[in-house]
Amino acid sequence: MQSSILVLALASVVILSYFFNIISRKTKIPSVLWLLGTGMLVKYFDTYQLIPESVINKSVEILGIVGLIMIILEASLDLHLTRDRKMIIIRAFVSALIILLASSFGIAYLINYWLHEPFIKCLIYATPLSIVSSAIVIPSVQMLSQEKKEFIVYEASFSDILGILFFNYLIGANSDEPLTALIYMGEMLISVVLCIFVALLLIYLLGKIKLEIKFFLIFAVLIMLYAVGKIFHLPALLIILFFGLIINNRHLFSKFKWIDQHTPDAHTFKELEIQLKTITAETSFLVRTFFFILFGYSINVFKLMQQEVQIVGSIIVVILLVVRFIYLKYLNPKESPLPELFLMPRGLITVLLFYNIPPLFRLADFNNGILFFVILLTSSLMMIGLFTAGTKEIVEDVERNTNV
Repeated sequence: MQSSILVLALASVVILSYFFNIISRKTKIPSVLWLLGTGMLVKYFDTYQLIPESVINKSVEILGIVGLIMIILEASLDLHLTRDRKMIIIRAFVSALIILLASSFGIAYLINYWLHEPFIKCLIYATPLSIVSSAIVIPSVQMLSQEKKEFIVYEASFSDILGILFFNYLIGANSDEPLTALIYMGEMLISVVLCIFVALLLIYLLGKIKLEIKFFLIFAVLIMLYAVGKIFHLPALLIILFFGLIINNRHLFSKFKWIDQHTPDAHTFKELEIQLKTITAETSFLVRTFFFILFGYSINVFKLMQQEVQIVGSIIVVILLVVRFIYLKYLNPKESPLPELFLMPRGLITVLLFYNIPPLFRLADFNNGILFFVILLTSSLMMIGLFTAGTKEIVEDVERNTNV
């Protein structure tokens, strides 16, 4: 392929993704479905197999890692911690934790019953399927009320973070022993302190760098820290989490004199926050675009037609819906179960964690078509949820106008 044609194709994909975002707001069909569909369509007409499967898989994995970092950063930049938001943050955290654990164990029992494999392996496979994709759900909830929107943003962000930490714990050595859990919690506490220190150091450097080109330098450092942490099995994602939290919540650290003196002033901090949010959102958009296009290209449509994939995938989605309904209806009575019940898409993190399952824990008989099926079905359910949300908003507007 000529370089000029390749550049034209890449630019066309970005422009197409931008229009998909506009169409998504009008039709309430998530942009991820448009991107996946485009990738699948390109694969259908690509009779010459222009891109080798190994290149596609490696590209999806690399884009997934970068995308994961950007998702955590973008999510943490949306978490504004104040006293008036304390209850909604606590409810979202508890919701994400309980639904993640209940869904993981429910799906693990299903896989265990189906394949008769060791339960720990089944739980490792179930965990990625139990994580809500903030990359898909957060950009799609703009039409909800402010309280519901904040709840979904916090819940999806916590689901990402808790799901990754739980997955990393499960693939560690002897994760089924209680002592290992205590050691892991101890390591986490030490890591939290170190991560806060590193995050503060990065913010200090960000304030000192006078060159205009500095944010991608910080992104490169964050990616490097993640890669080093991955090599040494350290929770490097916490650095990214705390970096974003501190940027968005400087008021929490203003009471500490040393930190206040060695970080940019409030005005400079606000400018950095606005610029960082913009650049992070733009970069996330770019990474997500190519990730889902390539992921759609990698999907084997014929696997989706297999009876095993459709039956097992449907049961997994039913488990996710039942767990979510029980929690939202009976354990979180302040919230109506709609439309939140359907706002549980699986996406980038689910795929990335599947790629990162160590060979020791792989299930030879697990059909990867189930992964594709669950992602497509949960994204479709989110579309239904957004339609119900739109209808509800119209009814509320009519009632409000009638009362006036």
